[in-house]
Amino acid sequence: MQVLVVNAGSSSVKISLLDPAGEVLHRSDLEADRGRFDHGALADVLAGLGRVDAVGHRVVHGGSTFCGPVLVDDGVLSVLDRLVERAPLHQPPALAAIRSVRAALPQVPAVACFDTAFHADLPAAASTYAIPARWRRELDVRRYGFHGLAHEWAAGRAAALAGPAPRTVVAHLGSGASLCAVDWDGARPRSVDTTMGFTPTAGLVMGTRSGDLDPSVPLWLVAHGGLDVAAVADALDHESGLLGLAGTPDMREVVAAERDRQPDAELAVAVWLHRLRAGIAAMTAALGGLDVLVFSGGVGEHAADLRARAVGGLGFLGLALDSGANTAARPGTDTDVGIAGAAARTLVVHAREDLVIDGQVRGLLGDRTPRR
Repeated sequence: MQVLVVNAGSSSVKISLLDPAGEVLHRSDLEADRGRFDHGALADVLAGLGRVDAVGHRVVHGGSTFCGPVLVDDGVLSVLDRLVERAPLHQPPALAAIRSVRAALPQVPAVACFDTAFHADLPAAASTYAIPARWRRELDVRRYGFHGLAHEWAAGRAAALAGPAPRTVVAHLGSGASLCAVDWDGARPRSVDTTMGFTPTAGLVMGTRSGDLDPSVPLWLVAHGGLDVAAVADALDHESGLLGLAGTPDMREVVAAERDRQPDAELAVAVWLHRLRAGIAAMTAALGGLDVLVFSGGVGEHAADLRARAVGGLGFLGLALDSGANTAARPGTDTDVGIAGAAARTLVVHAREDLVIDGQVRGLLGDRTPRR
């Protein structure tokens, strides 16, 4: 079975075709502007792929309905349409891609794989907000968590690299960013806490998203700041984070400006690191200790200096970096960057959501081809 993996986000559509052993036969990226992409360009890519036996789509939000991969049909799409308002940056492009690929490959089974599914069994203490019971029971307001496909992969790779590591914190850091506390239920990684919440806007400082915010701030802005709900929502998702602090959502540009001693950039990096360190410590508390910290995602893999500065403030957790190994770590590879003998290991892991999706598609459709 050859599986096409489609990962449609707010800035790109990533396309991979994997063979039965998980080897990549084709990879391409299409540009997207706030989730809008060229459907003709996508059709052209699909037309040139050759044989496709199944399609796996990354979908950010499955709500409480979908806690694992599901075969896509019109009923599933209808449910996912109703979740758009909970993930307005990510759900629309994923659904547009599903419909576009179904139109081009109507006889090929399509499977939706959810970022929320990995967090579906969060302990009640971690998933429950202290809000009125009606909101929780009738409106389904809870912490869902996101980036589950990436967290699952990183936790699995950490176990393969570091051996049994029951207490793992994954730092998936990119334009979107989140932390996850992972322990192990036998051979299965289990999310026990995470930083994103009801929507992917919560948690760490991101490229254009605010991260955690006093819930009264949006209410005050509507009541007293002359803004309407739509304007506030748009600003929190599209005009905040690094962009709001430093004028650019690109961490590479922020760090370069910080080196030039630009005050806005210095503040942005300080805020980003402060929230990151605090979050890692909180995830460690949820686990009762730390065996492995994993950096992943675009910033997590590429920014050696930010890794060093983050870990430099977390020595009390048993973390210590080998500066040479950290500097030498290359994106696209999995590397141990911690000092030998440190109480907790520090790893850099290349994100491979496509392989998690590929595995879920094969599992759902009953493909038992041995994997390397």
